[in-house]
Amino acid sequence: MHPTPWPPTVLCVGGHDPSGGAGILADAEAVRAAGAFALTVVTALTDQDTCGLRHLYPQPAAQVEAQCRALIADSNPRAIKIGLIGNERLVPALCAVIDANPQLPVVLDPVLASGAGQQLANQALIDAILGCLLRRITLVTPNLPEARQLSGAVDAADCARNLLARTVPWVLITGTHADSADVTNRLYGVDGSAHTATWPRLPADYHGSGCTLASAIAARLALGMPVPQAVAAAQAFTWSSLAHAWRTGRCQLTPNRLYTLPADPPPEVPRPGDQAGAGR
Repeated sequence: MHPTPWPPTVLCVGGHDPSGGAGILADAEAVRAAGAFALTVVTALTDQDTCGLRHLYPQPAAQVEAQCRALIADSNPRAIKIGLIGNERLVPALCAVIDANPQLPVVLDPVLASGAGQQLANQALIDAILGCLLRRITLVTPNLPEARQLSGAVDAADCARNLLARTVPWVLITGTHADSADVTNRLYGVDGSAHTATWPRLPADYHGSGCTLASAIAARLALGMPVPQAVAAAQAFTWSSLAHAWRTGRCQLTPNRLYTLPADPPPEVPRPGDQAGAGR
C-alpha cells in the first residue's frame, strides 16, 4: 500500500509558546487548516501563558540554521514563515538559509512585543532585521506599532513606503492595535498597489492573531496563490478563528484555528482493561 502524498510543506521558524496561543503551535495549526503541512524550527523557548511572557530563552544560531537546512533538504518546503527570532545572533543564520533557497517565498511576522505588551526585541535585533533580513523577505506583516518602530514613520502609508524602500516587495500593516470600531489591514506593494480590508473589531483580546495571519498567508503562498489573494484569504480565515476563539486560560483568548473541525468530542474508546470479559 502506497503512502498518501503529503500536502505542500511550510518551514515555520519561531518561538515556542507553551500556552499554544502563539508561536510554533499556532503556526502549525494555521498551516494545516489551509491544507499544507508545517515543518517547525524553534528559535526561542519561552516562559509564558495567556496572561503574558515572563522570560525568553533564545536557541543557538548554529542549531537553528542546521535544523532549517536539514528540513529543507528532506521535505522541500514551498514557503518559509519567520516569527519570533529571539536575539540578533540568529539573524545572520536565517539570512544564510534564505540565500541558499532564493526560490522560496518568505513571510516575516516581526514579533517585537508579546500580545500582552512585553518587549521581545532590543535595538540590536531591530537593526539586524532592517540591515540584513528585510531585503530577503517577500512579505512583512507588522502591526502598526511594529511598523512605526521599524520604519521611523507614523502614518501607515508612510511606514509602508519606508519599508518598501528597503526592497521588501510587500508590506501588510495590520490595524489590531488601533482605537477604532473596525480593524483595517492595509497591503502595500512595491509596484504601487494598495489593498485595504476592514473587519468588525471583536470584543475580546486574543493571543496569537499575528502568528495565525502570517502562517495562514505562508501556507497559501505554498499552495501557489499570489500574494494579494493569499493575504485576502488568510485575513478571512484569521478573523473567523478569532470569532470562534476559546478561553484556554485566565487572560487572552486563544484563536480556534481548527474551527471547521467537528465541535463534539470523539466517542470515548474503552481502555483494554475496561472491556467486558477482559482477562477472563
